[in-house]
Amino acid sequence: MTGERLRFDGWIAGVGTASGTRLVVGHWPRSPFGAFSDVMVEHRDGERVLLAPSRRIADFVAATYRFDRIEVVPVTVTAAGDTWLVEAGPLRLRLRTGRRSALGVLLSAVPAPFARSPVWAALCDVPARLLMPGVRTLGRAGPGRREWYGARGLRPVVAADAVLDGADLGPLSPLDPPVAFGFGSAPRDPSLVRVTTTVELGSAER
Repeated sequence: MTGERLRFDGWIAGVGTASGTRLVVGHWPRSPFGAFSDVMVEHRDGERVLLAPSRRIADFVAATYRFDRIEVVPVTVTAAGDTWLVEAGPLRLRLRTGRRSALGVLLSAVPAPFARSPVWAALCDVPARLLMPGVRTLGRAGPGRREWYGARGLRPVVAADAVLDGADLGPLSPLDPPVAFGFGSAPRDPSLVRVTTTVELGSAER
């Protein structure tokens, strides 16, 4: 018997910076919590920080992923063409995306029901790991939870600038080493992924 399944439909942007700080932005127009965005930050020394827009969302995300520190701050994402502006408390991130790659074109053809299926996520897990080391599409997430990702599009991030706590994080770099918030990382190459994420709650949460 499966637990309750919560579905989040939107985008994940993952970028590295020359400072060694890596940023993963979740932008979710459709979710059980309504529309929201959040940011996961991993510093060069490995400290993992969550920037979330409310305590309710912070508690849910922190029960799904691992963090050393949580900050509840206003989080906004503004998209205008190929430029995204992310403002989250002490963070200001501007990124620019490029044209879809061949893989991005293929992913855009994935039907929505497939993106929601754990069977499809399991089938995609091995090729995802081979093509993009560190990336996983299915795994355990927090005590008793299971999570899977169904990618439906991908664009490279070709430029980014970020300021955190008043410090310039430097130019765009690969997301390396992989982030360690959960069972898998965002791709090494900076990217914006159109994705449906499903979290299956544990039996104690039903």
